[in-house]
Amino acid sequence: MNSKADDFNPAASRGFFGHPVGLSTLFATEMWERFSFYGIRPLLILFMTTAVMNGGFGFERSQASAIVGIYASSVYLSSLPGGWIADRLFGLRRSIQYGAILIMLGHVSIGLTSLMATQTPFFIGLILIVLGTGLLKPNISAIVGDLYPEGGARRDAGFSIFYMGINTGATAGQLFTGFFGEKVGYGWGFSIAAVGMLAGLIWYTLRAKATLGDMGMEPTRLADPVAQQKRENQTRLVLIVGGALLAALVLLASLHIITINPQVIGTYWAYFLGAIGVVYFLYIFTFGGLKGDEYKRVVVIGVLFVAAAIFWAAFEQAPTSLNLFAKDFTDRQWGSFEVPALWYQSINSFFIIIFAPVFAAIWLWLGKKNINISSPFKFALGLALAGIGFLVMIFPANMLLAANGAIKVSGIWLTISYLFQTFAELSISPVGLSSMTKLSPRRYVGQMMGIWFLATSLGNIIAGLVGGSVDPEKLEQTPMLFTWTTIALFAAAVLLAILAIPIARMMRNVEDEKFVGVEPMGPAMETSRTV
Repeated sequence: MNSKADDFNPAASRGFFGHPVGLSTLFATEMWERFSFYGIRPLLILFMTTAVMNGGFGFERSQASAIVGIYASSVYLSSLPGGWIADRLFGLRRSIQYGAILIMLGHVSIGLTSLMATQTPFFIGLILIVLGTGLLKPNISAIVGDLYPEGGARRDAGFSIFYMGINTGATAGQLFTGFFGEKVGYGWGFSIAAVGMLAGLIWYTLRAKATLGDMGMEPTRLADPVAQQKRENQTRLVLIVGGALLAALVLLASLHIITINPQVIGTYWAYFLGAIGVVYFLYIFTFGGLKGDEYKRVVVIGVLFVAAAIFWAAFEQAPTSLNLFAKDFTDRQWGSFEVPALWYQSINSFFIIIFAPVFAAIWLWLGKKNINISSPFKFALGLALAGIGFLVMIFPANMLLAANGAIKVSGIWLTISYLFQTFAELSISPVGLSSMTKLSPRRYVGQMMGIWFLATSLGNIIAGLVGGSVDPEKLEQTPMLFTWTTIALFAAAVLLAILAIPIARMMRNVEDEKFVGVEPMGPAMETSRTV
């Protein structure tokens, strides 16, 4: 079979391990994008909290963690307008191209911070990465789906290969940027991330036409040319106004005309995201035209929304509180070599690569044995496993408090914690979106996907607001943080376990629902690595 895609049917080729050759283009592009994103995300808080004399910003930990939370939360939310822009104006392919360019420029801008006596390029870089990720992430996943118009198990297998690229990039990115950023200089770490994104951009630019043909080149068009032109003009106007407002905000902040307090902004941002969720559910209940058991199913979606936000608020402490714990309180000495703190961040991605096939095999084996574990119970199981992951961390935190910070604890504690968090992720990510879409009234399925990303975004900002509590000068805060995180996770797990049976009954009543204990390892896996 010719490895070059048919321009009119890119899905016809089988040149990439029996899959469309276009998957190789998307695989490598996404791998390098994740290399750059996960490579710098945990480096941010270390850089911002490092003293100015040592090349950092000297920010307080609470401030730096809040900035990371705002950044990560915005990245998740940006997927919604990014998909909207692609559908209305650019199309999937150009959106990916523009997104990759913005991400690369963002990394370059952050890297320039080390050479310039101003913080402005750093924050401009974060903004560019948010905008670029919003354009790239949802649309590259959409093209992966388009490569498999037949759907089915082969499509799920294609997504599994695609997500293997995500985790490979995440693992490698943190290893390389961690080494160069901590051992050589932060500017080197940021530069390595920029080079990674440049590699992905070059690969995509050279390979897209030959392997994807004309797929995704055009946006969704209206039948009426006049209406189409009006819609494009409206979209451009929104982009121009939004860009102008963003540029004005950056200019005013850089000139110190306005002062931005990250913790205050982050708190209001969390309230705003929570309010969006509350208002949306009130609207659906009041004006959504729900009928019959749709009311009950939407209530369950609301419960899952809260539980998901709690899970991500814990899980996304990896680049903040757990990262700081690795830096300050963990014995990282291997002989004469001190392991970079960021290397601990790669443990989760590495475990995902190892255990994702294991979990898939377990669900399949249970299904063959007619042991049907429901989606809500898997969700509750995942929350409980995450709770165990943070329960583990309470012990070394108390050891540090008892020793008044005079000791460093073994890296085994963090490794075990990340192992259980990985198990939790593998229990929740494949079923989170699936559960919401199955419970959702058919006319609201797309909006409920947005609700899942809203929960992820809310969880990220909460994680950022609490993640700065790990501080050698405030040792009592660390066990308290891990304890309350554990309590929240276990409480949510118990609630979901109690509701598992009625939720399962509701899901059985959904039209076309084939309720079994096995969930496809498909696009839902993207939620944990998406951005």
